Amino acid sequence: MPLAATSRSALALTMSFGFLVVCEGHAQPYPAKSIRLVVPFSAGGPTDAIARAVAQSLSEAVGQQVVVDNRAGANAIIGTELAAKAPPDGYTLLMVAFPHAINPGLHARLPYDSVKDFAPITLAASGPMLLTAHPSVPVTDVKSLLRLARARPGELTCASSGSGSTAHMALALLNHTAGVQVLHVPYRGAGQALADLLGGHVATYFGGVVALLPHVRSGKLKGLAVSTAARSVAAPTIPTIAESGMPGYDVSGWYGLVAPAGTAREIVTRLNTEIVRQLRSRDVRERLEANGAEIVASTPQAFAAYVDAEIVKWARVIKAANIRAN
Repeated sequence: MPLAATSRSALALTMSFGFLVVCEGHAQPYPAKSIRLVVPFSAGGPTDAIARAVAQSLSEAVGQQVVVDNRAGANAIIGTELAAKAPPDGYTLLMVAFPHAINPGLHARLPYDSVKDFAPITLAASGPMLLTAHPSVPVTDVKSLLRLARARPGELTCASSGSGSTAHMALALLNHTAGVQVLHVPYRGAGQALADLLGGHVATYFGGVVALLPHVRSGKLKGLAVSTAARSVAAPTIPTIAESGMPGYDVSGWYGLVAPAGTAREIVTRLNTEIVRQLRSRDVRERLEANGAEIVASTPQAFAAYVDAEIVKWARVIKAANIRAN
């Protein structure tokens, strides 16, 4: 064989070998490095607590560290935008919650699309809100609360952890469905709202079951009803709003995981399998239930359908109640 031909063959073989090495490098089993889990809320809240429980168990399952990255602000918009624009390689995930379905109805323009820019992984958990009242308020249940609200339109107050929060929407749905005018009082976080409720500065408050139950049991607050269609596992003796004269009323604080749109189906499937397995483990279930959440562990398809339905539902409530973003 001529020398030139031999050289060309050797060069071709070298290039082919190099190509195989590059391809092999790209085909490393997922995950080959640490994963970032963006939480668009501050540390210490329920979404953060659930995210950290998932992150720890997922780290142990896949053999790579899952790092929680709190990017709070603008009712979850800041962190959500960050995740939406991340490379769709499976190494950036986003913990979404109830505001993910609220923001499209509150804002005419968002820096991302809540549906098209994300690949659903699983609806991890959900949980009710607990409607409470200060002891000085002359009510014992939802029916008496509504009677008082009708007698004093615009006078009865209800605190929330902020505009666009689960608590805010729970009140909006209550007002809209019952035809009452309970005044919304937004706070910068659940802690401030609860403090003012305990101090008697506001009359009522929708808040997390776990945070409020100790105050209900001590007599510092009245527990009127939970917001979900079914009673809470954590407070089975407290009725639902639906069974208290408002059939069909259902508000769940929910938590799920998504990846940037375009993430490979194989990666989404792998993440769903591992996360669902961990969610159903006794350790993770108990940790989430301690934060008032109940395990769902859905398929990606079921989660996608759930988010679509939530966006439609709350857009109608926001429009009917004429709610505007602050």
